[in-house]
Amino acid sequence: MDKSRLLWRAVTQQTPSRPISTWTCTQCLHLRQQHRALKPAQLLRRPQRRHQTQPADDPTFKSIVDNPPTLMRTGRRHNKVGLIILAAIPITAFVLGCWQVQRLTWKTDLMAKFEDRLVRDPLPLPPQIDPDAIHDFDYRRVYARGRFRHDKEMLIGPRLHDGEDGYLVITPLDRSAEFRGFTGNTTVLVCRGWVAKSKAAQAARPESLNTGEVVVEGLLREPWKKNSFTPDNKPDEGAWYFPDVYQMAEHTGSQPVWIEETMQPDLLASYDRSAKGIPIGRAPEVNLRNNHVQYIFTWYSLSLATTVMMWMVLKRPAGGRGRARRNTGW
Repeated sequence: MDKSRLLWRAVTQQTPSRPISTWTCTQCLHLRQQHRALKPAQLLRRPQRRHQTQPADDPTFKSIVDNPPTLMRTGRRHNKVGLIILAAIPITAFVLGCWQVQRLTWKTDLMAKFEDRLVRDPLPLPPQIDPDAIHDFDYRRVYARGRFRHDKEMLIGPRLHDGEDGYLVITPLDRSAEFRGFTGNTTVLVCRGWVAKSKAAQAARPESLNTGEVVVEGLLREPWKKNSFTPDNKPDEGAWYFPDVYQMAEHTGSQPVWIEETMQPDLLASYDRSAKGIPIGRAPEVNLRNNHVQYIFTWYSLSLATTVMMWMVLKRPAGGRGRARRNTGW
């Protein structure tokens, strides 16, 4: 026997054995037990991995390198119907602006014609007036002599005057005393002016009920045109909302002739008349509304603004200014 072995055996026999404290992982012990249970042939066997198919295994596969993207505009094309509607707005606004220019010319000429009639001397009103000829004498200054028929007086209203509620006083003027030899109807309708609501009753304004002969100077006016928002008159109830000349003439037995009594604008005279209940006549001036300049500016501005909007829409690419990369043929 080898001397080294004999020496080692002698040393181990003389030295008492001491327990060696060691710590072993439980998981390792479990794996060690599993390995002990396996046969040697099973330990040498390697686990087989399943083969997974990759896109690159396909011989027809194309990557982004083989098929580079191209730049394209994002969004859809412009809607044709929307473009037609957008194009129709500036054209329509421009046409309406041109029409308002023509209306302005017509209104200016009409007002000039009426103002020319106002500066002329008043004409005496004949005993019989053709209603069809009143159109050629609209805003013509006339005067008539006769007596007021207060028993057939009519109030049209409500009407505002300087923010105060009131009525227009319409009184037939009987001119039979002036035209004694004339057998026809000589009575005409006279719009005397405005009275306050508190002076609507005749008992509240005795100074306005002149029973003698008077001379009325005013404007011969064409019959008014009623709009769809004004209610119908009720002659049987004494409710008049609109100066329907023909209806009022039939109700009072007068000619369908409308005269608006005039007075010079005077603030003190108006206050005095209002306190006494005497109707306040209108001023001898043309009171036609002329807002066509504002309409012209509005329509032309709308046409210009919508034209700029349409130009911006057509200039900008459909769907916005962004671009995207696109790949096809995958």
